[in-house]
Amino acid sequence: MDTTKKIKVLIADDESIVRKGLRSTVPWEQFGMEVVADAPNGVKAWEAFLEYRPEVVITDIVMPEMDGIELSRKVKEMAQHTKIILLSCHRDFEYAQQGIRLGASGYLLKTAFEDEELEEMLKQFQRELTAPALDVPQDGERLETMLFAWLNGHSDKFLSELANLYEGKWHFGGQPLYLYLIRTVECGASWSGILQEARQDDRSMCDGTMIPYGEEYCYWIVPDYLKGAAESLLVECKSRCGKLQWSRRGALLLSDDLKEAFMSLHKESELERIYGVSGEDWPEPIWKAVHLLHANPAADWSASDLAEEVGLSRSHFSILFKKTVGDSFIAFQYKRKLRLAYGLLRDTTLTMQEIAERTGLGDSKYFSKWFKRCTGQTPSHFRAQQKGDGSRTD
Repeated sequence: MDTTKKIKVLIADDESIVRKGLRSTVPWEQFGMEVVADAPNGVKAWEAFLEYRPEVVITDIVMPEMDGIELSRKVKEMAQHTKIILLSCHRDFEYAQQGIRLGASGYLLKTAFEDEELEEMLKQFQRELTAPALDVPQDGERLETMLFAWLNGHSDKFLSELANLYEGKWHFGGQPLYLYLIRTVECGASWSGILQEARQDDRSMCDGTMIPYGEEYCYWIVPDYLKGAAESLLVECKSRCGKLQWSRRGALLLSDDLKEAFMSLHKESELERIYGVSGEDWPEPIWKAVHLLHANPAADWSASDLAEEVGLSRSHFSILFKKTVGDSFIAFQYKRKLRLAYGLLRDTTLTMQEIAERTGLGDSKYFSKWFKRCTGQTPSHFRAQQKGDGSRTD
């Protein structure tokens, strides 16, 4: 009896004939693969991905409800190592390019590809997915999924796992720990490449643990005795890729310290991603103020409160804020709360009252009126559209 674990495959295409054709004509067994699900649109595909966690996703680019580009983005954020093949028509070439930038492995023209093209890709995936995982801890992808879910407010499972790891694998004889968030954006480097270099240079660097986070980030837990070697490695990598960046928290002596460090680095990276700047690009008081706003979304900060908190007069703070950020403090607050509301409506099942509280907008009735005034639609209608139920009404 063959007990070899099969590589799981998900197919997403709004044309039934394409899904059935791929299922029945590709010799999946030859590549150690099995199709675990197929889906007629991106929303159904995402649900199937969360249920089955396939290692290979084959998706059309143009689909109803959620297109293949958005599906690829969500898949790569959740599980970086998933292999993605985009199915494209000639007119979709620019979209295919977007998919490649997101981390898709390649694309095929639906109307013209040869069987050999697809089979060559699958053969390559089989080699990569079944090779000994020298650069990924055995629990790496599971940790990656739990970390992503926790940092984005979906699940707290990572916290119990963190406590167990701190008492076991990450104990390092009670040594202080340092947590790095490495950003490899626009570099040829990746978190796995960095770790591979570390192992070639110094086998003791295997003691550090890396957790990938999306396509361009990873967290690195390093014990005190390896801190100097880790810093030297990062500097060496930066000499080859000037855009490589990292932030660090430490020395961390308790599991709660590590938890706070993860969240702090995540919030800092979110600010940099949203505004396209780092702390070095903005005056320190403004960066601190924006950080406080995002770290305490339900707090009802006034310009005077924040000015006092960061050590500026109210007038100086208001002028410097507008000059630095490009919006007045009040306009910035509205945009920030709206962005937060969008995310909570789209990505959670929180009630309107809970979302109102998390955004600092009081009760559900006021929140609904405010959201409709800002967007032209009610929050429940927006949520229904995002969930793929456009027929829902309020």
